[in-house]
Parts: sequence; C-alpha cells; structure tokens
Amino acid sequence: MRRVVVGAVAAVVAAGCALAPQLLGRDPLPVLRNDAGWRSRSVLAPASLGDRLVDPVAEAVWLADGTVPASGARSRVAAQALGDLHALTLPNGAVAAGPDGPWAYAWPRDSAFVAAAFAETGHVDDARRVLGFLARVQLPDGGFEARYRLDGSGPPDDRPRQTDGAGWVLWSLDRVRAASADRVLPTALRALRDRAFAFAVAQTDSGRRLPEVSPDYWEVSERRVTLGTAAPPAAGLESASRTYAAEGDTRRAGLAARAASRLRALIRAEFGPDYERHGHSGGLDAAVAMLMPPFAATDDAAAERAWARYPVLALRSAGGLAPGVDWKSDGVSWTPETAMVAYTAAASGHPLVADHWMTWLSHHCTSWGSLPEKVLPDGSPAGPAPLAWTAALVVLTEGELAAHRAGVGDPVVVSVGG
Repeated sequence: MRRVVVGAVAAVVAAGCALAPQLLGRDPLPVLRNDAGWRSRSVLAPASLGDRLVDPVAEAVWLADGTVPASGARSRVAAQALGDLHALTLPNGAVAAGPDGPWAYAWPRDSAFVAAAFAETGHVDDARRVLGFLARVQLPDGGFEARYRLDGSGPPDDRPRQTDGAGWVLWSLDRVRAASADRVLPTALRALRDRAFAFAVAQTDSGRRLPEVSPDYWEVSERRVTLGTAAPPAAGLESASRTYAAEGDTRRAGLAARAASRLRALIRAEFGPDYERHGHSGGLDAAVAMLMPPFAATDDAAAERAWARYPVLALRSAGGLAPGVDWKSDGVSWTPETAMVAYTAAASGHPLVADHWMTWLSHHCTSWGSLPEKVLPDGSPAGPAPLAWTAALVVLTEGELAAHRAGVGDPVVVSVGG
C-alpha cells in the first residue's frame, strides 16, 4: 500500500513539474526535432532504394550546375543550405518548410524566398518549378491559403488565409525575372503575376488602404493589421511594376508603381515613425526589415532607424534575435528573423552587419550542417532543421555579399533626411 501511495505522489509531482511552465505562463523550451537522417526518413525521402542511392550524386551534380555564393569558412554552410533547399523541394515544385510534422507543408512565403534563392544561384528552372506549383494552388482571386499539402491538393486544415503571400510571390517573380537571360518574366508565369497583382490591388484599393487583417509570419491570430501583413504587398506592387515595365506594358507598370507609392505613404502614416508591430503598439519586430532593401528603397530614415534598433532590443542570450521585442522572454533565438536582418543589411550597404549575423548563423548549425529554426539560450539548435526560409535567406544574403565584394549589383538609395 505504501508503495502505491508513494508511486501516486511521484506521479502527481511529475505531472505538476510537466505542467509548471504552462501554469507559470511559459512554454517549455523546444528541442531539436530531427537528426542527420532526415533526408532518408522524412516524407520527402526518395521512394525507392535506387533513388536513395543516386540522390547524393544527383545533388552534387545539381550544386555544380549553379553557384554557391560564399567564400571562406561560410562556403560549407551556404552549400549545405542550398542542398537542403533542393532536398526540401519535390518534383512538382512544392517546397516543404521543414522536414517533418507541421512543417512538412508548402507556405507561399517560404516558397517565394526559395524560388528567389534558386534563381540567383543559377537554378532558374528550379525557381520556375517552385513558382509553377504556386500558380497551380493560387486561389481564383489571386491570393493564397496559409499553407498547402505537398501534393497540391489544398490546405491541410481551416487555418485562416495569410494575405502576405501574393506580395511575396510578386517580389519573387521579379527576382526570377532579373536572373533570367532575357530579363523578362517567362510567359508561363505571367498569369500567376497578373492574378497576384489583381489581389494586391483589390486588397489595398490600389494602395489607398491597408490589407485586411490576417496572421503573418508569427503564425498567430490577429485583430489588427500588422506591419508584417502591410509591408509585403507594397514590395509586391513595386516588383510587379518592374516586371510589367520589362515587357513594355507601361500602363500596368504605372498602375502598380502608383499603388505602391500610395501604400508606402499609408504605411508611413499608420506605422511610422516607430514602426511597431501594430503601428503604435506591439513593439518592434522583424517585419521592420521588410521596409528595407531589397524589398524597398531606403528613402525612409525613420524606418531605417527602427530597423537598426530592432536587433539591439530583440537580442537573446545566445546572440540571435527573437521575432519581436514583445515576444515571450524565453531566451530562444529564431533563425529566420536573424537571417532577415542579415539579408537586408547586405542589400542596403551594411556588409559588416550582415557578416556579423551570417557568422552567428554559421556557428549555430546542427552537427550535420543544416540551419535550425531556433537556437536555445545555451547555443544549441532546436526545432526542425533545416528550415527552408532560413536556408533561402542565408543563400540570398551570401549572394548579396558576393555582389558587394565584386562591386556589382544595383545601387543602394540612401536617405539623408528625417
């Protein structure tokens, strides 16, 4: 009897310890969800033994067909990231956000960045394949669901739509266009562009209003429009203007440019000068980077100052960044947000800042070299690894830094006023 009572007490204590973080309002720290064998065991693994044996050779050939935009110690990390993106991409163009569980779906946001990374490393056909998948799942109004099953059969649940998808797709299409030999958007992708453009115009009334309330990259319910929802359509409209101009369609290029200009002015009025998550509340978050190059010209000194403050205020004990200043104080660093700061620093003429964050990311890979979603306070990786969005941002950042070292690329517009 005594043994039963002791066992029952121990069970209650154990249950209480397990519940303690929730009772105290804190979630337990995440763990690393997978290991180096993810390619052979995940839902993305080749179906047959023969394919599994050939796959490493095929990947090496694929990498050799493009470029790894890094040098020195970080070249291995960039090559791993690019190879991971290849492994996360199915033959139908669907890109899994991560190798397992709730990450094994295709988010339009992640896919857009992966397509840009493919295009800018010489894998333009792969970029077009990813965008082709998005064209097939695009909704009739030109927008997208939050995420899709990898077979393209639709969303896996009733999660609310995320209105940023169309903006990111328009931005990605322009990056793919710029990487194409003729600098014109392929004909097969123009319907995707036209529908996404129509959606962005309708959502913002040609830039006269903010898009409707929806979850953004934080993946939480929202009651007010966030900066992470408002900024992507502005970037998308500007990108659409460039793709239309490249085709000689001056009418739609002008419509897109004017809508983008109005929306930029509205974002400044509603979110500036502090650019917090909900305008004047919610704290700074990584969405402020979406107001920087390559998503926008640096013609807003207040936005640039907010972008510079965000990493200082969102710094975590392991040296990376939280998604926002008001994010829970668990000490966990998130790699996509950290990589977003690196990317925008590289694109806006701050290579030393970009190098700092890229070095941090390279020092916090998994033991097999993939970039994880999170880094714990003690510096160990956590969450799924690789994460497609982080891997794509790392590849894109290294590309920007390589262009800076070579002295090529588009000039950066630097603001001089307040």
